[in-house]
Amino acid sequence: MELRGTVYLPLHGGRVPRWLYSRMVRLGSDVVKLVVEEWNERGLLERLADPLWFQALGCLLGFDWNSSGLTTVTSAALRDSLKEASVGVLAAGGKGSASRTPGEILAAADRLGISSVRTGEIMKASRLAAKVDSATVQDGYSLYHHVVFLSEDGGWAIVQQGMSPEDFMARRYHWFSGSVSSFVREPHKGIIGRTTGRPVLNMVAIESEGARRMSIDAVGDRGILRALARTRTASLEELLWRDRKAYVFPLDSRVDWRTLERLYEVRPRSYEELLMIKGVGSKVVRALALVADLVYGEKPSWRDPVRFSFAHGGKDGVPFPVDRRLYDKTIRELEGIVEAMGSSERKAMLARLRGLVPQR
Repeated sequence: MELRGTVYLPLHGGRVPRWLYSRMVRLGSDVVKLVVEEWNERGLLERLADPLWFQALGCLLGFDWNSSGLTTVTSAALRDSLKEASVGVLAAGGKGSASRTPGEILAAADRLGISSVRTGEIMKASRLAAKVDSATVQDGYSLYHHVVFLSEDGGWAIVQQGMSPEDFMARRYHWFSGSVSSFVREPHKGIIGRTTGRPVLNMVAIESEGARRMSIDAVGDRGILRALARTRTASLEELLWRDRKAYVFPLDSRVDWRTLERLYEVRPRSYEELLMIKGVGSKVVRALALVADLVYGEKPSWRDPVRFSFAHGGKDGVPFPVDRRLYDKTIRELEGIVEAMGSSERKAMLARLRGLVPQR
């Protein structure tokens, strides 16, 4: 991925007022209709998978430009917008305990008429994306939001967000089915958040190819696995830190032997298969990365993979209070454009939008 810029996403509390949320859903419905009419369902998914486009959409809908809440509330509003818009795209998942992603994917796929084979692929993509961003990209952000957008043809986009307990900042991860050739080799469409300047264990980087391969080899060596099971995490950290190039987050317990035994029995043939095995998390991934480095000489990458527009204001008055009259005018204009799809007046109507939002 190319580094295109960074953005601060501080964690904000509070709720979106009902009067604003209802407008977000209405405006979001018009926006997705226009995008699909212009670029089709794939075009909408590709834009949702673009971190900066998603950020701009959240700003347009009326949220804080730099709040972590932009992700969660914009995703929720889009879920409701897509239900109303009937454009062949639906959303599943959400924030924390409110998310019942697998069941919601099945329900959305059934409503869209997606085949069982494609539905299974979307379910697998959802699981792998979550595992990659929680275990193989060890950047200190714990996932708490996961939403899947899926289309009638089986395409998908995934937007998930993690929180750093150290500085209360967020980082958002974007995926797109049209650009993923491998879930474990530079799979992201983009990642947005603050750069920390510290090394990040990145097992999906191109440079980690050898470390991934040797991790698979290591799970077939019972002697190595038993040594890992006996090794305290602190010792692993000391070894990783010895050349002053690595930073890892502290953990207090040993690597779970039952998971290592399961890996030995299953003998995964690929790194994707390894990640899908129950119990494989950040500790196992990091331990195997250590083996790849110390035993096989294959060093993992420590490169951080992380890579804006006001319209109506933000719910907290940042950068300025929401202008309800302007918001309603924007909705009316877009609703008129949606109704005029295919007519000769449409270009003129689109041109008028340029003067709708005043420069501040």
